[in-house]
Amino acid sequence: MFRGNHPTRVDEKGRLKVPAEFKRVIDEKYAQKFYITSVDGNIAQVYPFEEWERIEQKLAALSTYNPTRKKFLNRTNYYGQVVEMDGQGRLLIPQILRESAQIRGEVAVLGNLTYLEVRNLEALDKEMKEQAFSDEDFKTLDELGI
Repeated sequence: MFRGNHPTRVDEKGRLKVPAEFKRVIDEKYAQKFYITSVDGNIAQVYPFEEWERIEQKLAALSTYNPTRKKFLNRTNYYGQVVEMDGQGRLLIPQILRESAQIRGEVAVLGNLTYLEVRNLEALDKEMKEQAFSDEDFKTLDELGI
């Protein structure tokens, strides 16, 4: 599982240096192939390819006429690319996604259990300050027993 926030850098060529804490998980559990995508163009989602294939299997079970399936696939294909980690532990973030999400320089890399999120540090900081946890959020967590 991927947990925590481990800030790192995206170099001038668009390569993300995978933080050591996450690289250990990858080395123990996954291959070096990834699907990097987004559903909104603001956040890069880095899926170990095995995890992405699980999502694709679920989508394949839906009707091709399902509008949400189509919308999801259109967006994740638009922003997405299959990439391999290089020998220095770097992943190339697709250019269209780097530009859309303003992913460059110092970035936040957040663990989301089965995938990583790469965020513009300033945008994430602003979002965290503006979107406080609501009573409804706490109620949902309580209902889940968390």
